[in-house]
Amino acid sequence: MKAARGRVPVVAGVAGMTTRDAVHLAREVVRLGADGVLAILEAYFPVPDAGVEAYFKAIAEAVDRPIVLYTNPQFQRSDLSLPVIRRLCEVDNIRYIKDASTNTGRLLSIINETDGRMRVFAASAHIPAAVMLIGGVGWMAGPACIVPKQSVRLYELARAGDWAGAMALQRDLWAVNQAFAKYQLAACIKAGLELQGFAVGPPIPPQAPLREDERAICVSCWRGSARFSARCGCPLSRT
Repeated sequence: MKAARGRVPVVAGVAGMTTRDAVHLAREVVRLGADGVLAILEAYFPVPDAGVEAYFKAIAEAVDRPIVLYTNPQFQRSDLSLPVIRRLCEVDNIRYIKDASTNTGRLLSIINETDGRMRVFAASAHIPAAVMLIGGVGWMAGPACIVPKQSVRLYELARAGDWAGAMALQRDLWAVNQAFAKYQLAACIKAGLELQGFAVGPPIPPQAPLREDERAICVSCWRGSARFSARCGCPLSRT
């Protein structure tokens, strides 16, 4: 928040193994000035729908900021079902969901089931231009960290309804997603930023940084096509 200096909203991620811990953390990030909370349920054992719903409701009721629900079924023991999402969208400050299910049809179901009250963000698992075409409001994902200007441009083209322009840029940007899918997300973000001159260091152990051979492959992916290099002027294309 000190780095943003109020120029852009800061949405803080809140994850807890218990409802009590998540509520405490949500209150703390809001006390520090967060503009919103992205809520994640961490669970060692599966949690039934009633427990999932109660967890997110408790976070929403604890703070007076917009709440983004985050679901990533590949890595989480308990997912947000459509009936739970439908009920949670009735909570005043639960307004958004970031869905990383890899099922774009599920995103359309969420939009339909909540009658537009739950606004959807794409994650890395989805093609953001396609998500925005069906009614999504944006893209919240790791690849955008290393190509921020191009990602904002993609959003602007989609919002303007220039789907031909959006898809042309999307096709080039997809090379970044492909690199992220092949290797660990944190390692890719760190390597991409380091290559652009940001001294962010390696991932926090036990995650490992990219090996030199992996980094070379990722640079090739990030360069994408000649069109990507020429149109976007990505620093990675000159590495």
